[in-house]
Amino acid sequence: MGTAPGQAAQRGRPRRRLTIIAAGLLAAAAACGLIAWAIANPGAYGQSRDGCVTVSVPSSTGGALEHGCGRTARAMCQAAFANHDKLALATREQCRLAGISP
Repeated sequence: MGTAPGQAAQRGRPRRRLTIIAAGLLAAAAACGLIAWAIANPGAYGQSRDGCVTVSVPSSTGGALEHGCGRTARAMCQAAFANHDKLALATREQCRLAGISP
């Protein structure tokens, strides 16, 4: 005897549901892995140190990073210590962290 059409459709449902659950778990695991990696490794622009300066500044799109190493960092810090605006004050602290003084 053959199977009724309704029985064949019911057999496919648990498999489809299992596939959807597995795909969801895989996507969640990938997202958690990416978040953990981003927290553990912020990248080259993460912090000011070793002669490199990174400053977060407001911009028209919400925010931007100014980053410089070596000669560029020294020029950024020289301008920051010469001026007294909000950007200069924020840059000064990052210059100190990078080991660049006035």
